[in-house]
Amino acid sequence: MKETKSHWEEVYQKKSYEDASWYQEKPETSLQLIKDLDLPQCSKIIDVGGGDSNLVDYLLKEGYRDISVFDISKKAIEKAKNRLKDDAQKVNWIVADATEFEVTQVYHLWHDRAAFHFLTEEHQIENYIRNLENSVASGGFIILATFSKNGPEKCSGRTIKQYSKEDLQELLQNKFELLSSENIDHKTPTGAIQNFTFCCFRKK
Repeated sequence: MKETKSHWEEVYQKKSYEDASWYQEKPETSLQLIKDLDLPQCSKIIDVGGGDSNLVDYLLKEGYRDISVFDISKKAIEKAKNRLKDDAQKVNWIVADATEFEVTQVYHLWHDRAAFHFLTEEHQIENYIRNLENSVASGGFIILATFSKNGPEKCSGRTIKQYSKEDLQELLQNKFELLSSENIDHKTPTGAIQNFTFCCFRKK
């Protein structure tokens, strides 16, 4: 998927995180959901499509010691490393395409805010779900956030796939049970409102 990778490298080259539509100074919803799970600080956490999101900063402040940040864009990862400075050494950084990458570790929490909905082809979605099923520990958790049926149909010039709570539940029902869901309005830096479906699952 070289075209996809080059697209995101260009996006992160041109835009600062503060100017991106997905910008959050503090990712309140994700942090609250993680807090509610009451995970031990030694838990293995992966932020898929994390880019240069601030989530990793807050997880480090909370004392989590085994964090991976996964993104297709090397430029996004470099920006996050530069922001974190010395703390960047405490994070496992993974540059790869989620549609092709095979996860080789087991995680207690898989977090994805606004990456999964960019996968629009069946084989991409199947590979992502297979990675989830293989890499989340038994009893482990997924926090998955996508544009809802009331959200945008495109983002950053790319067509996305909208999901309801029921859509995500159906996709993951073989190995995961839905714990909670909510629809959240995200206000972009330009003032636009984007509605997200946030779901939290536990592996059976």
